[in-house]
Amino acid sequence: MKIVFTILLVLTSLLLVLLVLLHKGKGGGLSDMFGGGMSSSLGGSSVAERNLDRITIAIGILWAASIVGLGLLAKAAV
Repeated sequence: MKIVFTILLVLTSLLLVLLVLLHKGKGGGLSDMFGGGMSSSLGGSSVAERNLDRITIAIGILWAASIVGLGLLAKAAV
């Protein structure tokens, strides 16, 4: 069971990194340094951006659940 939670944690961690990097830059951070501030948003967020947000939140919940699961397994082993 510990191996399943560990694999889930690694996969969700990699997915979270990828999904966060796919998001648009919102403020004057590093995205502006590389030309990300040049684009203008004309009308809020698109359907693709909202779906990306939902997927990121779902993967984040799975990530947190795998950490809690690993913690409970470690506590039960002691």
